Amino acid sequence: MSATLTSTADLLDARCIRAHDALDADAVARLLPLVPGWSVENGRLCRGFGFKNHHHTMAFVNALAWISHTEDHHPELTVTYKNCVARYDTHSVNAGAGGLSQNDFICAAKASALFDQAQGAA
Repeated sequence: MSATLTSTADLLDARCIRAHDALDADAVARLLPLVPGWSVENGRLCRGFGFKNHHHTMAFVNALAWISHTEDHHPELTVTYKNCVARYDTHSVNAGAGGLSQNDFICAAKASALFDQAQGAA
């Protein structure tokens, strides 16, 4: 893991990389406080986002899709009328068995920043 990822600002400035390693439990514990609202569930980094209507939900999902495309790191999304749950993990670590990488935390920080921006504009 890059030693430079010590703040939320570091995560927001970082870009996802192709060559990455699975994070150990200590690294996950160090990074998790940098992405408030996110939790680790079943080996995935998860957060739910609530909106006032379907239009705002879909606008967020579309903007998150653009971030995912830009970073080449894609979440699993569950989308309902006023909610979206994002789940990040990295399938290519641990010899293809999956796990968490720094890419998951980078994208989680960017998803949270997007949500905060959307809430401010609403």
